[in-house]
Amino acid sequence: MLGLRSAFWQELQEDLKQVEGELEKALADIPHCLFREAALYLHQSGGKRVRPALAVISARCCAYPVERVLPLAVALELFHMATLVHDDIIDASILRRGRATVWVKWGKRFSLCLGNYLFSYAMSFLSHYEDKRINRILVYTSARIAQGELEQLARAFDITVTQQDYFRYILFKTALLLASSCQLGALVAGASEEVSRLFYRYGRDLGLAFQITDDVLDMVADGRQLGKPIGTDVRQGVITLPAIYALNHSSERDRLAFLLSKRDKGEEEIKETLDLIRKSGGIEYALAVAEGYLEKACRAAQALPPTPAKELLLEMAYRVKQRQK
Repeated sequence: MLGLRSAFWQELQEDLKQVEGELEKALADIPHCLFREAALYLHQSGGKRVRPALAVISARCCAYPVERVLPLAVALELFHMATLVHDDIIDASILRRGRATVWVKWGKRFSLCLGNYLFSYAMSFLSHYEDKRINRILVYTSARIAQGELEQLARAFDITVTQQDYFRYILFKTALLLASSCQLGALVAGASEEVSRLFYRYGRDLGLAFQITDDVLDMVADGRQLGKPIGTDVRQGVITLPAIYALNHSSERDRLAFLLSKRDKGEEEIKETLDLIRKSGGIEYALAVAEGYLEKACRAAQALPPTPAKELLLEMAYRVKQRQK
């Protein structure tokens, strides 16, 4: 059932066209010409618009008109764009979705200012709503994203990183914004605290599965499909779930530990590191963990009050699963 393109999924695409139109208008309204040019460049690089989609779906599940959730959806995408600009600087990423990153084209100082501007600009769209919880939730999420990034950065090339550490990092860096997108969409639509918490749980577990899958793809995907070279995490010393599993189960644990902790690895060493992780069963283990989080997300969705639009939440979970293949 989940693999089918439902009528509700088609309706969502129409809703997202409205979001896209409002987002383009918001970017065109940026007064500073260089900020506007760079923001439009980043926007035109593409993207799945996952966070606005989750906010719209959550609101639709509460029978809320899409027009009234548009400011929130735009705010969430601007917020996400800001994190991408900063992430690419921190990670020294030269490509995003196959194109040069913003800092490569405009420089790091400018890009830091752009990211800060986009954060502030995103918050301005929340003035459309009287509920003070909306602003408070997004501010909290912003702080935790920065905290997660800093904590992970501090543990680069550290092979003592545990699964508990890893899940904390990805909760803060990725899952929390997806959880907040769902929760905020429900709150804007007038959902009760109890119901909005179910949306939060759904988004959190979807986000954890989403990030674990991304970390797996960084080790197994085609670089052209990924839009950047594979093995980026290994290069940057980010110890992700497949590597943590491999460190505990590989028959060549000492060699793997040496390679993962080495700061200047050549391409052959990166290839060897990825091969050792794959041989250990780390990829299969991580995908199984991601599958578990998707099942938890679906259980949270099933516990929501019955509405036809609820199928969209299950469809989103299915699409995260499809990314693994």
